[in-house]
Amino acid sequence: MRVLVTGGAGYIGAHTVRLLVDRGDEVVVLDNLGSGQADRIRDVPFVRMDLAAAPVSEIEAVLRDNTIDAVIHFAAHKQVGESVAKPALYYADNVGAVAKLLMAMENAGVNKLVFSSSAAVYGNASGAISEAALAQPISPYGATKLVGEQIITAAAEAWPLRAASLRYFNVAGAGSAELADTVAFNLIPICLDRIADNQPPVIFGDDYDTADGTCVRDYVHVVDVAEAHLAVLDALPHDPGNIILNVGTGIGTSVREIVDALIEVSGTRLLADVQPRRAGDPAAIVGDINAIKAFTGWSARFGVEDIVNSAWDARQSASARR
Repeated sequence: MRVLVTGGAGYIGAHTVRLLVDRGDEVVVLDNLGSGQADRIRDVPFVRMDLAAAPVSEIEAVLRDNTIDAVIHFAAHKQVGESVAKPALYYADNVGAVAKLLMAMENAGVNKLVFSSSAAVYGNASGAISEAALAQPISPYGATKLVGEQIITAAAEAWPLRAASLRYFNVAGAGSAELADTVAFNLIPICLDRIADNQPPVIFGDDYDTADGTCVRDYVHVVDVAEAHLAVLDALPHDPGNIILNVGTGIGTSVREIVDALIEVSGTRLLADVQPRRAGDPAAIVGDINAIKAFTGWSARFGVEDIVNSAWDARQSASARR
């Protein structure tokens, strides 16, 4: 299969590219390198392009010139806080990229798409969340992912598009050092940065209605997430439509458990610094992953220990190279 991976130089995208190449697919990466890193994709054919800014005809040319069979679309801005500060940017780029990509795919006759969505579409929902839960995003980022899903669903009703939208929960860990998450906006990179600076990792709130008082989240290894993309791509039905699927483990882990594991693996004597709650943080969110398991047979292979150890090992390898 010839697969175009947009945002393929990013964290999750690069892991997915690696798996596609390893199993023998022909891959082309399209990325503007705004947050992606070219060295993650080695010698994979690469097109530097900003989907939101490029004419549809140029995107169509990439699809035609490379005889693409399917697209996995990661390219997007993805920081919740930034989306609150710059909502117009997020709508223009995230939603605009989806719309232009779909027009180019229709023109080029490419009808298979796997879309990188997010559990952020569920907003303040709590507990075990299935795909049937009401989508009420509370950030512009989450809203742009939901609109992206809606555009894809509408396109699948207009022409024979076979698509799936994957709602990730908390992606973490690393498949190898060069593919690690380097953007310090997620819990594990933030904690590792603070530990490296000999500062205590921070926990926001320890008075939630959970076993240890800290928030509970569904942490899923990035390699599992990448494998989910391949499984879904292979399982896309022949009939048009947009299938909505959660990607997680179905298991909740508290922030305290993650932080304690990072402290242990790093060998530091630092203790967590508990700060007041952040507004809008629900007590517990865990993904119901029965739908993707039934659809593809996929389920996560790695646990929290694997996530923490792989993130630490990647950090140590990166430090040794500097």
